[in-house]
Amino acid sequence: MNQITLYTKNNCPFCILAKNLLNSLDLTYDEIDITSTPWLIMDLVKKSGMRTVPQIFVWDRCLGGYDAILALHKNGELTKVIGL
Repeated sequence: MNQITLYTKNNCPFCILAKNLLNSLDLTYDEIDITSTPWLIMDLVKKSGMRTVPQIFVWDRCLGGYDAILALHKNGELTKVIGL
């Protein structure tokens, strides 16, 4: 199990951007596609308080969506938050 978990939906442009950012940094992650799994959507709401995707978690800490991890990356904080 990876320390990064990415909740996504099919054809979500921000999900694609988040995956591209993580891939460009050579970070591995577990992707959980919640497109057709309503029970996982409810789990996501319980974990993050949000229904939107992507939602990126490091262990159990929710970093937020694509805009949040992009801001962390631009500030040089993303790898620190992840523990690298």
